[in-house]
Amino acid sequence: MDDDRRRRDAGPVTDAGRISSLDLIRGVAVLGILLMNAVAFKYGLAPYLNLSAGGSDTAPDWAIGIAGEIFVDQKFMGLFSLLFGAGILLFIERAETRAGRPALLNLWRNALLLGIGILHALLWDGDVLMIYAVAALFLIALRRLSTRWLIATGTVVFLLSVPLAFLTQYVSDATDAPLYGIWESADGAAPDIGNPLQGLTLAGYFMRGLGMILIGAGLYRLGFTQGNMPARTYRMVAVIGLSIGLPLAIAGVIVTALGDYARTVAFVGQIPNTLGTIPAALGYMSLIILWQQRGGGWLKRRLTAAGRMALTNYLSQTVMGILILAVLLEDVSVSRTGILAFCLAVWALQLWWSEAWMNRCRFGPAEWLWRVATYRRGQRLRRG
Repeated sequence: MDDDRRRRDAGPVTDAGRISSLDLIRGVAVLGILLMNAVAFKYGLAPYLNLSAGGSDTAPDWAIGIAGEIFVDQKFMGLFSLLFGAGILLFIERAETRAGRPALLNLWRNALLLGIGILHALLWDGDVLMIYAVAALFLIALRRLSTRWLIATGTVVFLLSVPLAFLTQYVSDATDAPLYGIWESADGAAPDIGNPLQGLTLAGYFMRGLGMILIGAGLYRLGFTQGNMPARTYRMVAVIGLSIGLPLAIAGVIVTALGDYARTVAFVGQIPNTLGTIPAALGYMSLIILWQQRGGGWLKRRLTAAGRMALTNYLSQTVMGILILAVLLEDVSVSRTGILAFCLAVWALQLWWSEAWMNRCRFGPAEWLWRVATYRRGQRLRRG
């Protein structure tokens, strides 16, 4: 195939080439992520980790916060990260058959993602796209590892965040560095850039993200994320994963509650939940794949559409969250119950507009712009 033919054939995958299970899982994950991010839109990172730091005014608020810690925190971001790793390998595989230098094309693609993440971080400092873009470099470098080694390496990298949490707790106890924005609420307190806890916390997020991305790449190689394994395998993984992951998350809630949400448990109290993330995320993924194999339905169709434009939905969640919760309601106290109502409204809106848009267009708006910049040529947006 000559260079001109490669340039003509290079481009995004068509509808017929999409893997429906990946889109459905991605749709569930991007909506689930909002449940935790919305708290941070209003109150910053502190109440995301510390249930007593903001928004917990009534018994229902506490119930919603505890349920979020057990069933949502780290799990849906873990799902999103697994799919990002699978997506990188999928992109490279397809680019190898249609374009020259697929690894370089993917590097350029993730450089663009880094730029998107930087712009997103200017709006909200909880951006995850920059972590994904940097982590992609490691996966591209390690992509020729065997499936077993990809999963093993990802697991080790992820688990390195546990001793890092112990180190962060030690630094916190030994230095009395301020926890503003990490554990404690402080109205009007600016982030302390020189605070060592900021860097250690970010390193922990990166290790967990990179670890899940590598694991996701290995699971893609196995055919797990595509739903290619027997149903009994997914049932077994769901039962085992949730039986391990959710009790560990419960243990984390108990540890921090018994510690009265003091700084002495600020980081070690998160360790049980971290240890439960991989099994819980795999359990969730297995349940979604089993659901996907049971036929159609309006909710499944809309969630799949939301997954096909996950980047657009992720970015628009931030825009709506900052505009409504942080700007329009800046001086209004919003409880966790109110934040949940906001999430439900955003879900309804995104499920509606995702299907409406994808019925008319081949890509979401942000996805289309990303693809045009990736291939450096126009991409047909409208269908038909």
